[in-house]
Amino acid sequence: MQKTLVRESRTEEALLERSNRSQSDRPDDAARQILETIFRHERDGLIRFLKGRVGPELACDMAQEVFLRAATSPQLSSLVNPRGFLFCIARNLLIDGARRQQCRVVTLQLNEARDAHCAAEQEHEIEASDLIDCVERALTQLPERTRTIFVMNRFDEMAYRDIRCALGISMAAVEYHMMKALSHIRTALGDTV
Repeated sequence: MQKTLVRESRTEEALLERSNRSQSDRPDDAARQILETIFRHERDGLIRFLKGRVGPELACDMAQEVFLRAATSPQLSSLVNPRGFLFCIARNLLIDGARRQQCRVVTLQLNEARDAHCAAEQEHEIEASDLIDCVERALTQLPERTRTIFVMNRFDEMAYRDIRCALGISMAAVEYHMMKALSHIRTALGDTV
């Protein structure tokens, strides 16, 4: 009989302990009642306030967030001005949202037709013009016969054999003048290129 009494007292203690634990896990009934009353009275006004600032799409979601923050606030059971408290939370949420919006990085998709990489045409034209000027200066510095042989080969696209026949000189002379012209132009372009 004594064992039965000990078991019953231990069982009662365990039940009492579980009951106390489950009550401490639940939100305070008074705070919950306050929140329900505030929700019923202030929800529509809060949504109107938020609609004017964030639009109708986000207003209900933000109002829900306001009430969620109010429900988790330790100040809920001791509020003097619940409406002011809710609107203060709403203003803080709006400020947080504006800050996040300012920090948000916007990425745009690449539009191949509009954003395709293009060469710097003006820069290339200027470089080509400078290169042509440099080659022309180098050509004017060449002796007449060397310049003539170079122009016949490079601009008129004549072969060495044809230049030899046209000018009546040996093949070695054509090759000598071409090497001399190319060397001089390479030296002149070395400063530019």
